[in-house]
Amino acid sequence: MSSSTASAPGRGGTSPAPSRPPGSGTRGRTSTVKGSRLAFWVFVTPFLVGLVVFTVVPIVWSTGLSFFEARGTLTPTRFVGLGNFAHFLTDDAFTNSLVTFFVYALFIVPVTMAVSLGLAVLVNGLPRFQAFYRSALFLPVACSYVVGSLVWKLALFSGLPSGVANSALGVFGIAPVSWLGSSPYWWIVLITVRLWLQVGFYMVLFLAGLQRIPPVLYEAAMLDGVSAGFRRFRYITWPQLRPTVAAVLLLLLVAAFQAFDEFINLVPTNPSTRPPLVYLYNVALGAQRDFGLGSAGALILTAIMVVVALLQTKFFGFSAAEDRTKAPRRRRGGVSA
Repeated sequence: MSSSTASAPGRGGTSPAPSRPPGSGTRGRTSTVKGSRLAFWVFVTPFLVGLVVFTVVPIVWSTGLSFFEARGTLTPTRFVGLGNFAHFLTDDAFTNSLVTFFVYALFIVPVTMAVSLGLAVLVNGLPRFQAFYRSALFLPVACSYVVGSLVWKLALFSGLPSGVANSALGVFGIAPVSWLGSSPYWWIVLITVRLWLQVGFYMVLFLAGLQRIPPVLYEAAMLDGVSAGFRRFRYITWPQLRPTVAAVLLLLLVAAFQAFDEFINLVPTNPSTRPPLVYLYNVALGAQRDFGLGSAGALILTAIMVVVALLQTKFFGFSAAEDRTKAPRRRRGGVSA
């Protein structure tokens, strides 16, 4: 009787825990982890395959071709070492294409930055319908550069008296202009089409930077006598936007180096408006089809882009902007405030 009472559960003792088979507690967790890994590789594998096939392999193959002579074939025929690279040191056409790039970048970079920043300030100051204006100004970014170039060429700046630009000039008694036939008119066409296509994107970047500025800074500025207007923009808005300005400047420089579609569609045969990418396109895919020389030129252009980006980051980039923004003030005695 006593033994049965001692062994009965719930009578002054604790019931023994039910036994579990070994490993049953982690079986569901293990299967979940395996399922997550399988789903990860299912979604990532197509991207990795495309990246390797269409990006990594062409870069490696192009680097190898740059040391060989390969005319009309992707198979190296004769090893020339650094001969392809040395060719561009004395190639006047390549030098002129770099000059074209610098002229183009000298106009498109500051104009795009000024217009996009101005639009961002205006949209950010609107009390209502900010989403509508932001979407309307961003909409041209979705348009193809080829389509935009053809609209500029065939409708706006066609050179005909019935074109939009020449019709507007006719209202003021000005004779029709051949916009794509002489300088500096073709620069107006090239810069305006790129400006229309990309200004909305950088406006959104500036708008995001403006919305990150704490409102308390403007309230404190008003208490100190800095009213709304240029002074508030100069002393509050612009210093807070320096990291955004550095990012936009870097993106604009890279985009200027990659200028191709508008030039190849608007002025395809004009050597005075031929940036480096158009020149290398004619070298590699033109009449000679010199893939070795074109690959060497692409590597040289990439090196130039990297150097320009590093210099821009060094003097105007994120670290420099943060140093200027967060630099501690010094007292007269040399101790930081």
